[in-house]
Amino acid sequence: MSSTYGESLRLTIFGQSHSPAIGVTMEGLPAGLPIDMDALQRFLDRRAPGQHRWSTPRKESDVPEFLSGVHNGRTCGVPLTAIIRNKNTRSGDYAELAACPRPGHADYTGYVKYGQHRDYAGGGHFSGRLTAPLCIAGGICLQLLEQQGIRIFARIRSIAQIRDDAPFTASVAEKPFPTVDDNAGQAMIRCIEDARRDGDSVGGVVECLVLGAPAGLGDPMFGGMENRIAAALFGIPAVKGVEFGDGFDAAALRGSENNDPFAVKDGHIITTTNHCGGILGGITDGMPLLFRVAIKPTPSIAQPQRSVNLTTREPQTLQVHGRHDPCIVPRAVPCVEAAAAVALYDAYRTAQREKE
Repeated sequence: MSSTYGESLRLTIFGQSHSPAIGVTMEGLPAGLPIDMDALQRFLDRRAPGQHRWSTPRKESDVPEFLSGVHNGRTCGVPLTAIIRNKNTRSGDYAELAACPRPGHADYTGYVKYGQHRDYAGGGHFSGRLTAPLCIAGGICLQLLEQQGIRIFARIRSIAQIRDDAPFTASVAEKPFPTVDDNAGQAMIRCIEDARRDGDSVGGVVECLVLGAPAGLGDPMFGGMENRIAAALFGIPAVKGVEFGDGFDAAALRGSENNDPFAVKDGHIITTTNHCGGILGGITDGMPLLFRVAIKPTPSIAQPQRSVNLTTREPQTLQVHGRHDPCIVPRAVPCVEAAAAVALYDAYRTAQREKE
């Protein structure tokens, strides 16, 4: 099972949804870098469950315990390992999944890959619970990038058919519901509540903006920044699509419309538009990075669903129990920021090493 990411920064995530703990190991962090633990906890709190009516009622404090890698508030040069203990689990809610997979979830593919030895409680290692250690790593990388003048923030762009089209130029992290347009946000909350009452779920799109990234990060072909960011983003279980800049809309444009003209401003080369989303040939061009992430509806819903019994091979109706988000999108916003931060810091460290 591959749960490791990175080149200069090596990230490994471990644990299962209902195991005693989940955690992350980060290798390649230089010694002496300060980590603001209070700021990190505030970031983790944005992802934590059980805080709002639009999220799962499962409550976990998500306070990390650092086992190694930090001394007196700074990195000490050895691999950093942190865990979060799982305290509020109800594994009995998932007993039926041993033989009956949930539609839209990884229960069936996990069974194909690992057989009867898989841990299916809460989704096991496939669970969105594993985004908590991703956010530990991403929260640290966000701080390290900010020290270099690079800022990353995300917002909800849409839920179901409701869009937030307000200009996105600054963080919405302090808002309880992370949209720019509060009226659109209220409409989204009502949409989520309607789905919850129906025993159903909805998905949406998260938009992420990176400011201050220098030109020259990334490599052509397989080491491109799109590749690096997308690989980290697809570590978030609900992600089903990623687009950079104008993305799929660029396919409807002519070259004269899609090309970003170059200009000089205050002695720096810029582009007057940003259809490419700040990346050309896999390498950052110094303009803001902009990308959007499609998040699928939560597959665990209360409505009866058609499935099969893996033992008897007979049809079976499944009604999922347990505690699940009617919409994953609000809690996915910091996860998208975390994944982007891990990818950007890895590329930043790689560029530093190439210059040494």
